Amino acid sequence: MARPQSYREFWPYYVREHARARTRALHFAGTAGVLALMAAAAILANGWLLLALPVVGYGFAWAAHAFVERNKPATFTHPLWSLIGDFHMFALMLAGRMEREVERHRAGPRLADVQKR
Repeated sequence: MARPQSYREFWPYYVREHARARTRALHFAGTAGVLALMAAAAILANGWLLLALPVVGYGFAWAAHAFVERNKPATFTHPLWSLIGDFHMFALMLAGRMEREVERHRAGPRLADVQKR
């Protein structure tokens, strides 16, 4: 098992780290909150709102990993790919296609397994 060398290789691991529907729902809420805050900051011309972005985005996601999925967030080992993955997953959830991705990538190693090497 090799460590992912690209986002394309990382994506199946990311999906497996978000196998539970409640985890994905909390991620969705956090990403939606981030987008809402960004829109509000632009509309209200209030840059201070941007300070809440990491709290909202990561707060929901990390709570999901701690209390639902019970695994370590990919943010700690792959921050950029994890951020891209959040928006990728958000878009697939909006399109109603994320469950299919979960089924497609269900089998395979976990990210923690390849990080140990």
